[in-house]
Amino acid sequence: MATRDRVLSGMRPSGKVHLGNYLGALANWVTLQDSMECFYFVADWHVLTDTSDISEVPRNTIDMAADWLGAGLDPERSTLFIQSLIPEHAELHLLLSMATPVSWLERVPSYKERIEQLHLESPSYGLLGYPVLQAADILMYKANWVPVGIDQVPHIELTREIARRFNHTFRSVFVEPEAKLTEIPKVPGTDGRKMSKSYDNTIELGDAAETIVKKVRPMMTDPARKRRTDPGNPDVCPVFDLHKIFTPEADQQWAANGCRTAGIGCLDCKDALLRHMLPVLEPIRERRTKFAEKPDTIVDVLHAGSDRARAIARATMEDVRSAVTLAP
Repeated sequence: MATRDRVLSGMRPSGKVHLGNYLGALANWVTLQDSMECFYFVADWHVLTDTSDISEVPRNTIDMAADWLGAGLDPERSTLFIQSLIPEHAELHLLLSMATPVSWLERVPSYKERIEQLHLESPSYGLLGYPVLQAADILMYKANWVPVGIDQVPHIELTREIARRFNHTFRSVFVEPEAKLTEIPKVPGTDGRKMSKSYDNTIELGDAAETIVKKVRPMMTDPARKRRTDPGNPDVCPVFDLHKIFTPEADQQWAANGCRTAGIGCLDCKDALLRHMLPVLEPIRERRTKFAEKPDTIVDVLHAGSDRARAIARATMEDVRSAVTLAP
């Protein structure tokens, strides 16, 4: 029996999963369960790279895992685990950091971007070195594939370079992972900007139908369409971006034509979107609610997955230690 390729990905536990997270990553994770050996982890150590406030991390971990399970991740088909429960990640991070030039880390675009976004006057080593921890996360499980959007390919290439350098310096231990490109749709938030927790413009997977209606109906549309009789341009309308995701082609054309000719109003367009969006999201919300009502079960799932993941991590570190022999 041929072994399946292995895939690995993770999310920081920063709160409940929103529609952008789902469409950009989680829905693809669910699909990959059919063809890959899947490892998905709670990247809780990565939270510490730019904040010391960890008070919400345990609760956020449970909320996020409830969303994962509600969306269709199956603990019988995927290994779901918590990064910080596997200390081997920290050991591998240390060893990889010894073989990684600082110049490689300083050229990572997100390092400077994060400093500017958070107005950090004294960024930590952890922020500079987080790509090495990310590499340890991936290389630990000898993953063949890492599902990412095109903008994250440089991160995977850096992981490949770190693996290559370690293999050359010591002994060949690691698989060089490849990026598995995923087409991430444009998912606008309720204010028209990119959907993001930091903008408080999200539609969460756990939102009830009435909550989603309250968020969608006031959404901004084409700013040039000030009156019902003004023609609009669906190409610049955030609501139409959601139509492209949820609405069948025929109804998309109806909405686009109605917008351009002022044949329909913006509320008509939004109501049409909701007719297609809500039936897709409601089963996810219902499953998510059932899991969220049993937080102890979620913790058990994550701990059981962490036990399985740690067995693999221990085996990997035996290979690593045999390559980096220090003690007599």
